[in-house]
Amino acid sequence: MQMLTKFESKSNRVKGLAFHPTRPLLAASLHNGSVQLWNYQMGTLVDRFDEHDGPVRGVAIHPTRPLLVTGGDDYKVKVWDIRPQGRKCLFTLHGHLDYVRTVMFHHEMPWIISASDDQTIRIWNSTSRNCIAILTGHSHYIMSAQFHPKEDLVVSASMDQTVRVWDISGLRKGTPQTQPGSFDTFDSFSTVKYVLEGHDRGVNFAAFHPNLPLIVSAGDDRQVKLWRMSETKAWEVDTCRGHFNNVSSALFHPRHELILSVGEDKTIRVWDMSKRTAIQTFRREHDRFWVLTAHPELNLFAAGHDNGLIVFKLERERPAFAVHMDTLYYIRDKYVRQYDLNNGSDVGVLSVRKLGSQWVQPRTLSFNPAERAVIVTSPADNGIYELVGLPKDASSELRDSTSDGKRGQGSSAIFVARNRFAVLDKVAQ
Repeated sequence: MQMLTKFESKSNRVKGLAFHPTRPLLAASLHNGSVQLWNYQMGTLVDRFDEHDGPVRGVAIHPTRPLLVTGGDDYKVKVWDIRPQGRKCLFTLHGHLDYVRTVMFHHEMPWIISASDDQTIRIWNSTSRNCIAILTGHSHYIMSAQFHPKEDLVVSASMDQTVRVWDISGLRKGTPQTQPGSFDTFDSFSTVKYVLEGHDRGVNFAAFHPNLPLIVSAGDDRQVKLWRMSETKAWEVDTCRGHFNNVSSALFHPRHELILSVGEDKTIRVWDMSKRTAIQTFRREHDRFWVLTAHPELNLFAAGHDNGLIVFKLERERPAFAVHMDTLYYIRDKYVRQYDLNNGSDVGVLSVRKLGSQWVQPRTLSFNPAERAVIVTSPADNGIYELVGLPKDASSELRDSTSDGKRGQGSSAIFVARNRFAVLDKVAQ
C-alpha cells in the first residue's frame, strides 16, 4: 500500500482538521490561535480566522451549509460563515469552563457538540444559540465527542480511561425550557448507554464506523482498540498494537476494511480491520502527529503534525484493468469484474481476495482472449502474479484465484501470445 501525498503545508502545530464535503477546502486549527482555510487542490491559503485567544483544538465544517465551528483554549465555541463574500465570525457560544477539545455539527439537526476539559460534553442549538444539553459522567478531561453519522448516539473519549456512548434520542422531543441556573431538566433526555473500559491510560479519541455498529478508540496506552455495539451492550473486540508512543487519533476508512491511526511516535499506521494486523507504517522524521481526518466522500485523508499538515490518498483509485472488444475487465473490492460496454451489465467473475499474504490493491491485469484467462499482479510479498482461467459464462459460480490458478514471483506480468506470457522479476533480475 502506498501513500500518495496530494498537498503539504508548513505552519504552526496543527491540532484540528476538517474537509469541506464538496469543495476542495480543508480547515486547520492551529496551536498559535489561528484557523486556516486551505485549497488543497491549488495549494493556496484561502483565508484565516484569528479571533480565538490561545490554541484552537477543535474545528469542523457543516455537512450542507457554509459554516465552520471552532473550539479553543479560551473556553469558547465559535461559528463562522465561510462564504467567500462574507467570511466572519457569526456568533460565540459561552458556557464551557475549561479548554474545548473537539467540536462537530450534527448531520441534520441544528446542533453542535463540544467536548471540554471541564469534564462535560455540551450540545448547542445553533439556531437559538442556546446550550440544550450537558452530558456529565466522565471524571477527567474529555478529549473528543462525536455524533453518530445516522443514529441518535454520541461517542466520547476521556482521560478517565473510558469511552462512553450516550443516547441523545430524547433531545429530538424538544428542547427543555430551563431557567438560568437550573439543570434538573438537562439530565432527563441524554443518558449514558455504555461505558467501554479497556484502555490502561487516558483515551484521546473515539469514532463511530460510518455504517457498522463499531467504534475505534486511540489512547495514551499506545493502543488502538476496536469495540462492537449491540442493542443492549458493547464490548471490546480486539487491540491493534504497534505504536510506541501516545496514539492521538484513529478512524475507520470510509470504504475499505481498514483502520488508520496517527500518534506522537511520528507515524501514520494502517491496520487490517478484520485481522487487526498492521499493513503499513508511514514515518515522519521530526513531527509528532496530533490529528487525523477522512474526507466524507473521496479517498482523501489529512493529518496534522508539529509543523503543518499533509493531505494524502491510500492507493490510487484507478483499478487494474484490461479491455477486449466490448468488454472491460477490472478489479474492484477483491474481485475481477466483467463489464459489458454495450448493455452495461457488470458481474464478478473471479475472486482474488487471497492474492498475497496481505491484501494489496492489484497493480496490473492482462487478458488473454484465446484462453479466456487473466494474469493479475500484486505488489504484495515483493511482487506476485496469478494466472487464472475465467469461467466460460458469467453466470456460473465464482472461482477463487488461489485454488484455480498458477502463481509465481514477479512485479509485472503480461500475455505476449495466445499461450505465452512474460514476467518481469526485479528481485531475481
